Amino acid sequence: MNPPAAADSKLIAPVQGSVIAVEVQAGQQVAAGAVLLLLESMKMEVPLQAPWPAQVLTVDAAVGEVVAEGQPLLRLRRLAAAPVAAEAPAPEAATGPRADLQRVLDRRALLADAARPEAMARRHATGLRSARENLADLLDDGSFTELGAFAVAAQRSRRSLEDLQRQTPADGLVCGTGTVQGRPVAVLAYDYTVLAGTQGVNNHAKSDRLLDVAARQRLTVVWFAEGGGGRPGDVDWPGVAGLHTGTFARFAALSGVVPRIGVVAGRCFAGNAALLGCCDVIVAVRGASIGMGGPAMIEGGGLGVVEPDAVGPLAVQAPNGVVDVVVDDEAAAVRVTQALLSLLTQPLAPAGAPGAEPASLREAMPANRNALYEPRRVLEAVADAGTLLELRAAFGVGLITALARLQGRAVALVASNPRHLGGALDAPACDKLARFMQLADAFGLPLVSFIDSPGFMVGPESEKTAMVRHASRLFVNAAALRVPVAAVVLRRGYGLGAMGLAGGSFHAPVAIAAWPSGEFGGMGLEGAVKLGFRKELEAAPEAEREALFQRLLQQAIERGQALNMASHGEIDEVIDPAETRAWLQRVLSAACAAPLPPRRPFIDTW
Repeated sequence: MNPPAAADSKLIAPVQGSVIAVEVQAGQQVAAGAVLLLLESMKMEVPLQAPWPAQVLTVDAAVGEVVAEGQPLLRLRRLAAAPVAAEAPAPEAATGPRADLQRVLDRRALLADAARPEAMARRHATGLRSARENLADLLDDGSFTELGAFAVAAQRSRRSLEDLQRQTPADGLVCGTGTVQGRPVAVLAYDYTVLAGTQGVNNHAKSDRLLDVAARQRLTVVWFAEGGGGRPGDVDWPGVAGLHTGTFARFAALSGVVPRIGVVAGRCFAGNAALLGCCDVIVAVRGASIGMGGPAMIEGGGLGVVEPDAVGPLAVQAPNGVVDVVVDDEAAAVRVTQALLSLLTQPLAPAGAPGAEPASLREAMPANRNALYEPRRVLEAVADAGTLLELRAAFGVGLITALARLQGRAVALVASNPRHLGGALDAPACDKLARFMQLADAFGLPLVSFIDSPGFMVGPESEKTAMVRHASRLFVNAAALRVPVAAVVLRRGYGLGAMGLAGGSFHAPVAIAAWPSGEFGGMGLEGAVKLGFRKELEAAPEAEREALFQRLLQQAIERGQALNMASHGEIDEVIDPAETRAWLQRVLSAACAAPLPPRRPFIDTW
C-alpha cells in the first residue's frame, strides 16, 4: 500500500506574544509532539508543537519577534512515518519532594505541638491541653480547615524569621472551619504557649478574616479565649495604639445572628476577656481566672500587686453571672460545648425517653403547701434523658434556667426555685430570666416556664438593688418574644412576679396549665388576707384573731385553687402532673409549626 501523499501545512501562533526560542531549522525532521518554537504571552510560556511527524520546510519567525494571534510561524510537510530518534536517556530516579514542596512540608511541621516539646511539657504540667488538642477533641475527624496557619508574630524587625516560625506558630491563634457532629462551625483558639495567648497584629487579622466568613456563611462560632490580652511586643506595623482594630465589633455584630460559645481555662484577661464576654454562653474550667485587666494592667494602674489567679476566679465569676457552666476540665468543656451546639443549632432530633418516670411527678409536690421540694426533679422528668443542661446555676439562684430536649425538640426551660427566697424574683433572678428569654428567642427555642413564686422580692433592701428596673426587664423582654411560651403553674402563682414568669400575662403563653396544687392570687394569700381584712382582724378579740385569720385564709385558698381559676378562664387547663410532658409536647407541636418573624437585633451580654 502506498503512503499518503505529502501535504504542506502552516502552523500559526495560538496567542499574541513574543518568540523566546526557536528549536528547529528548515529541513529538519521532527516527531509528533516535538516543541518547534516557544512563545511568551503575559509571562506564560506557550509551546508550539508538531501535530504529527513532519519535515520543517521554513521557519518564519525569529527570537525576539512579537507575533499576532493567528500569524503563520512555520511551514511543515507531513511525513508518512516518524523519523528515527536517538534513544532518550533514562530519567533519574526521584529522590524526594521537589524543593518548593519540601519547604512547605518543613514549615508545616513547625505548626505541630510536637515541634515544641518543652512548651507542651510546661502546658501539660498545668493540667491543661494545647489549642490544637482542644480543637481536635471538639471537631469531627478530618473536618478542620485551618486559616492563616503560617502567620507569625509581627516582630520581624526585632527577631529572626526562623525564631518567629519556631516560637510563634500561627501567631498564637489556631483558627478555621470544621464540623461538630456534622454541623459546620468556625473555631478559634488562642494558644497560651505562644506569647501567653496574647492578641497580636497578625492574629487579629486572622480572626477578622474568619469572623467575616462566619458572618457570610452563618457559621456558629466557638472561641477558646484563654490569653493575656493585647500584645505590646508587636512592632512591625505603622500604628500607635491599634484602637481601630475591628475584631471586637465584628464579633459583637454576630450577636443574635449565630450562636457564639466561649470556652475558657487558665487565665483570660483584657481583650481576650472582652471577646469571651461577648459570647452567648460561657463554659469555664475550674481554676480559670477572668478579668478585664491582668496583673500587669492592675499594677500599672496603681491598684496594687495581684496574683493572676486572684483577678477573677470562678468563685467570683460564677455567682456573679459571668460564667454559664463550670466544668472540671477541658475535656468536659468540649462535651458541654458539643451539647450546646446541638441544642442551639438543631431544633429537632429523635425523641428520647424522659429522664424520670412521668408518674413520679405526682409525688414531686409536697402535700404541705409551705414545704420545700426540688424543682430540678420536675425538669428532669419533663426533659429527654441526658439532655438537660443548666445555665448560670450559681447566679440568680431563685430561678433555674436550662436548655434541654422535649420529645426531641430543643427547648428553653425556666423553673422557680422555692429553696431561695421562697421562689421570689430578686434582681439577679430577673436579670437571669430576661437574658435567657433573649437567648431562647434568638435561636428559636420555645420557652417553657414552671411557676411557683410568691412574686417579686419586696422591701427596702430589695429596692436598693434597683428592683423596679430589673423587674420591668421581664415585661419588656417578654413583649418582644417571637418564640412561643408555654407555662405550668406548679404551686403558687401570685401577682406580678408570676405574670413575669408567664411572659407578661397569664394569657401571653400559647397555653397555660396548672397542677392540682396550684393556687393563685393578686399577691400572697396570707398577705392578701391581712391587708384585705385588717379591720375585721383588728376588731376581733385577741383570743379569736388567729382563728379568724385561718378561716379567712382557707376561704382565699379555696377561691384561688387551680380548678376555680380555670373555671373563670384565667388559665387554660388543670392537668395531672404525670401528663405534664405529654401536654407540653402537644402544645409545642402546634405552636412551633409557624416560621418565626425576622430575628431580634442582638442578645444582651448580661
